[in-house]
Amino acid sequence: MTGFGAAEGSLAGGRVRLEIRTVNHRHFNPQLKLPGELAGVELDLRERLRREFDRGHVVVTLRWTEAPEQRRSGVVVNTERARAVAAALAELQQVLGVAGEVDLGMIVRQPDVIATVPEDLPEVAWAELEPVVVEAVEQCKAMRRREGAVLAGELRHRLDLLELAGRVIAERAPERLVREQTRLRQSVQTLLDGRPVDDQRLAQEIAFLADKLDVTEELVRFSAHVAACRQALGGEQPVGKQLGFLAQELGREVNTMGAKANDATIQHQVIAMKGELEKFREQLENLE
Repeated sequence: MTGFGAAEGSLAGGRVRLEIRTVNHRHFNPQLKLPGELAGVELDLRERLRREFDRGHVVVTLRWTEAPEQRRSGVVVNTERARAVAAALAELQQVLGVAGEVDLGMIVRQPDVIATVPEDLPEVAWAELEPVVVEAVEQCKAMRRREGAVLAGELRHRLDLLELAGRVIAERAPERLVREQTRLRQSVQTLLDGRPVDDQRLAQEIAFLADKLDVTEELVRFSAHVAACRQALGGEQPVGKQLGFLAQELGREVNTMGAKANDATIQHQVIAMKGELEKFREQLENLE
């Protein structure tokens, strides 16, 4: 499902902005873009997103809007190096016979006598960033809920059309059985050409035909699956995977009814149901 959420907050003496974008995906697929100095919160952030989003491609961008104040660099004095430099300069002075004194300024100007070491930013605690994440997640989920409500309405409409076609088939089925039984009797009489009809054998064939063409069980299971879909859409939990399974079962029952149809009206309804089921499945790709 499509969603977007953003939030800002204070962090480590600066301010950050966190943005969450989600698009359709069959599985949970996070992509995190964090400043290097905030890599320490990545595992906590990833786990929080996993709890909040059941599936989808989730892109999270975290950036500084106000960088933390630069901390003073630390100064390190290498006293051993300073002594060695002073001794070497004094020896050089004697060797060359150069007048003057070796002073402090000359010593500290030599490499590695005094060095500056920049201090790292303090480690950022997850608890400090979490409120920003929570706000952005809630905005994103609110947008997804609005989209989900629209998708649920569309899916319910498809279920209405499927139920309507199922009722047409249920009304047509008994009439079709009577017609097929009559047709079978007439065909047998024609083939026998006036000879006696074995009523017991004919009754067996009619019973076999009725069982072969009967779609009562398929209609019962079909109605149960539709009811389960409606119940799932009325809940608060992610239902995309559940509805995907139910759509497969609905398709199975519709295909069986089509195979048993032997009737133009029922076949037309089956074709219409397959079309509605395809639209139903397409919309499920957008639903969590």
